[in-house]
Amino acid sequence: MILTRLQQLIGGIYDLGVAYDVYDFLVTDRACLPPQVRTRLSAEDLIVAQPGESGEEVAMSLYLDPALLERLGREDPMVRLHDGNVADWWIALEGVSHFLYLAWNASHDRPVSLLELEMQAEVDKYVASYWLMRRQSPEHFPAELRRLLFDRSRIDQRLADGREDLYRHASGYAERFCRRLEQLLHGSRGGSEVEVLAELRRFYRYTNARKRAHIERLA
Repeated sequence: MILTRLQQLIGGIYDLGVAYDVYDFLVTDRACLPPQVRTRLSAEDLIVAQPGESGEEVAMSLYLDPALLERLGREDPMVRLHDGNVADWWIALEGVSHFLYLAWNASHDRPVSLLELEMQAEVDKYVASYWLMRRQSPEHFPAELRRLLFDRSRIDQRLADGREDLYRHASGYAERFCRRLEQLLHGSRGGSEVEVLAELRRFYRYTNARKRAHIERLA
């Protein structure tokens, strides 16, 4: 199942010990979502709630458009990632990234801001796509990946819900971090992937403030 394989890909890159399966939290029928989010246009939504006054438990559901999952089933990016399925791949990847990041932080009693959730998802899109493309085409370095992800992508105001600045900041931080990763990976033609993995695993575990400070030092 594609979301399980995607969870395993991201989890393997970051060496995550998340005991939950994304399919146990998956919703594909908007009618089953809380009323306030049923009318959204997005193909992916992470719905989070803290029941009770103590706030000790985090409840979440991941919505993905069933048509998107059907398309990914027909054109499996884990077999071949290409122009025709990359947009759907990134939507699904963002959803799984959100799920994993929230689950991992909740298991370590750490709060998560929307900015770091979105920033990490953008980093995950680059990193998971890089690893997948290198696996599928070992002789090709995906130099076009960062430009496609960050330079050619646009924020859809219909989906941003007034948070355009937040998404721009998250994308800006992620682009700077991924530019540095690209330099490390391309400079040695992949020879430093072990070093980059160590850097990614440290970065994943940083707090929000430390992540941004780390990226700002890279400039």
